[in-house]
Amino acid sequence: MNYKRKAVSTAVLIALGAAAALPSFAQETLERVTITGSSIKRIAAEGAVPIQVLTSADIARSGATTVTDLIQKLPAMQGFSVTTTAVGTNSGGRTTASIHDLGEEYTLTLLNGRRVAPSGSGSAVNLNAIPMSAIERVEVVTDGASALYGSDAIAGVVNFILKRNYQGGDLDFRMDRPSGGGESWNASGTWGFGDLEKDRFNVLLSYRHDEQRQLLATDRDFAKSAFINFENNGKQYFYNRGAPHAIPGNVSVALTGGIYAGQYTAFNPEYEKTGKCAPAHELFVQANPLAQGKDAQCYFDFASTLEIFPESSRDSFFGTANFMLTPNTRLFTDLSLSRHDLTAKIAANAVNIPIAKGSAQYNTYVRPYLGSIPDANVSSVTATYRNLDFGGRTSQTVTDSTHFVVGGESEIAGWNVSGGLTYSKNDINEKYVDGYSLRTPTNALISSGELNPFALAGQQTPQTLEKIRATIFNGSVRTEQTELTGADVRASGSVFKLPGGDAMLGVGGDVRNYHFSQIPTEAARTSTVLFNFSAIPRFNLERKTAGAFAELLMPVSKQLELTAAMRYDTIDGVTDKDTGATASKDMSASTYKISARYQPSRELMFRTSYGTGFKAPSMLDVARPRTPSGVTSNPYACPFPGTEFCRPGRAQYQRLSEGNSELKPERSKQFLLGMRFEPTNAVSMGMDYWNVEMRDQVSSVSEALAFGNPATYKDLFTTFTDPGDGKNYYAFKLASVNIGRAKNSGIDWDITGRVDTGLGRLTTTVSGTYLIESSYTRPGTSDVWESSLGKFGINNAVSFRNILRASASLQSGKFTNTLSFNYRSGYSDMERTDVIDVAASAAAKRPVLAPAMRLQVPEYYTFDWLTQYKHNKALDFQFGIKNLFDQAPPLSLRTGGSHHVGYDPRYTDSFLRTFYGRVAYKF
Repeated sequence: MNYKRKAVSTAVLIALGAAAALPSFAQETLERVTITGSSIKRIAAEGAVPIQVLTSADIARSGATTVTDLIQKLPAMQGFSVTTTAVGTNSGGRTTASIHDLGEEYTLTLLNGRRVAPSGSGSAVNLNAIPMSAIERVEVVTDGASALYGSDAIAGVVNFILKRNYQGGDLDFRMDRPSGGGESWNASGTWGFGDLEKDRFNVLLSYRHDEQRQLLATDRDFAKSAFINFENNGKQYFYNRGAPHAIPGNVSVALTGGIYAGQYTAFNPEYEKTGKCAPAHELFVQANPLAQGKDAQCYFDFASTLEIFPESSRDSFFGTANFMLTPNTRLFTDLSLSRHDLTAKIAANAVNIPIAKGSAQYNTYVRPYLGSIPDANVSSVTATYRNLDFGGRTSQTVTDSTHFVVGGESEIAGWNVSGGLTYSKNDINEKYVDGYSLRTPTNALISSGELNPFALAGQQTPQTLEKIRATIFNGSVRTEQTELTGADVRASGSVFKLPGGDAMLGVGGDVRNYHFSQIPTEAARTSTVLFNFSAIPRFNLERKTAGAFAELLMPVSKQLELTAAMRYDTIDGVTDKDTGATASKDMSASTYKISARYQPSRELMFRTSYGTGFKAPSMLDVARPRTPSGVTSNPYACPFPGTEFCRPGRAQYQRLSEGNSELKPERSKQFLLGMRFEPTNAVSMGMDYWNVEMRDQVSSVSEALAFGNPATYKDLFTTFTDPGDGKNYYAFKLASVNIGRAKNSGIDWDITGRVDTGLGRLTTTVSGTYLIESSYTRPGTSDVWESSLGKFGINNAVSFRNILRASASLQSGKFTNTLSFNYRSGYSDMERTDVIDVAASAAAKRPVLAPAMRLQVPEYYTFDWLTQYKHNKALDFQFGIKNLFDQAPPLSLRTGGSHHVGYDPRYTDSFLRTFYGRVAYKF
């Protein structure tokens, strides 16, 4: 099947079906409002900037449970972070927005038009901090907006606009039941009193609570094992994603002297003794003449022990108070609070335990299986052990978000003037609650030989098991805080007359201070906790920014409107607050944007824009000292074979990251050409071609490039002491430089509308994004181009050629039934060179690797159903089914980014068919 052709034909068929239903959609209001993407108060209508608006009714019909569900289902969104990345990372379940696959760091997220404290030292905002129950509408600008908003708006803007001047109250309850595991529910209440026009004040309070239960890997066939048998092109293959740290443990023996110099052998004593591996293990045998003709290790099925979607709870509160000081002057204050409490569990720790030559464990489990290899040629022995008796690694991350704004707005001499003070903060507290042990008592168990790495799970002595549980650490390991304080002022008004109307000028400025800190607790700072790779580093960084802008809108005629905007920003160097030293130099940037809107008739409108953008590098990009940052995404052979710092076989090596004080801002040039066509009151359609090129991107030499060419990049390798076994091994350095480039282009399109039928009013909506180009330079180079378009790229991600969403909604009296369709085109999977050919292996009686292969991951689509019954103005019921036909994620052999195996959770629905019910009551 040609998946590209099928994707296009599917999109065309849906579009034709929607058009045949004579859809129509048009929004107009005579209220002067500020539209996202412009600083000027004007009549809201289709303008030179493409804006996708989600109203409260759209949100209710979407079936979305959270802000993340709502935003990430938009076709223009690609390249964002999802909740499941919490499995195996310290993200805390952070979720983000990313327009046009440019990346979350290039999409600006606003709350009521103002910046929110990011998550971490960069600019990406955690969507979990947005109060879902208080949202009035969402405006998504899919064109660059740096000329108005400054840094990090290269891809566009997502603006969450919350309720104001709300009277009365509402209560809302919803429950979701997937096909086994992962249940969730939420409840909210909102109350508003006072009318700004009559009473001159309004107060609104809104609170919501969410509960999400965990989803186990064993609850889903597509995720339950790291050992995957599959068929491709009529042949049988086996993919072993299991871990070489097993229980009972494998043995890795490093050899020295004569013919043994630089060699090693590995085996599993349990297998050598019994002829089989323990349950939940798979045998892997490869040719190794040093091990009597074989090298047999048992691989542990860690995937079967995972939670593929973590457990969490969320509390969010929003309050706003508005007061009309005079008929033209409004004062307001907003307060948004949220707490996201997430607990994620992954496999038990993998531990390297040294085995001393001559010890009881060596004589019992190692020496009998070394054959003719003399003890004198044994350099060292390590047991690669999975400490199941210590429990699965379980971490709890509590994220507290605060956003407070106080400000005012007034009409002065025909000009609208507004301003505000903002305080916004994210606090993260990461705790280990199980599976992580204390260094001193655990090392005592190991050195005494009391902990036997060659025993089955649960078969340590009762005394040892009791001591193991006593070693478990339970407590906080780090806190992280990102704090933003700022002030802004803006004004807009008429400056002169033109044939098409008043020319409008908008001016404004803002100042902001960012503070980012990561404080390890005593346990983490002193490496009291064993097996967490390294001591967590301390950061305490601060940066100030300031910017000013001007925007001029000129209605040249009734048909033609021109807009020009310009902004200038200064970004101070990053200061280390612990030492007072400035870790980077000051930088500045100017950006501009010119746009035009031409409407030759009521039915037809054209728009175009050209502009520049920039993004300041994150504080850690410029000021991070050399610090450990996990391990390489994939296992590699030793970069310098035969030397003393090699790990046995293919292994993951420590990664070290460091900043660069000489980094410059990243730059962009972008243009857009679009049109909207409304031939009748029953049809509306539009299309926008967009093109973005970036340069001076913060880049670094990729691990794949460095390990593939270690002689060329020898300066990027150093040594690192493994806290598990205390030995020195090679480590890879990631250093930031301004050499990256990227090219992205595509088409956003939509057809929307409604028609009256004999059964009721049918509303159809189809929208999609078609990527034309999504390419970037290989990390560490400025002229070697890569692409992830339609394939799994070296950035461990996929850029989808086609994403679309369609819905048909029939309103019949008190009932509204909606069928929705969500679609992603297929792609070529990550290239694998470690897949075993089953037939060839059976013939050779040893594993035979298949030639390098890329699976074709098919297109993925789901249908959702929603029935809404509006009993009266007060009472509203909903019943829905998400993933109506129980579409499971397709097979993917990708690695990197998470611990999930056999599928990619970023692009698919792990919950499968989910039933949900909702009731809402207004009073």
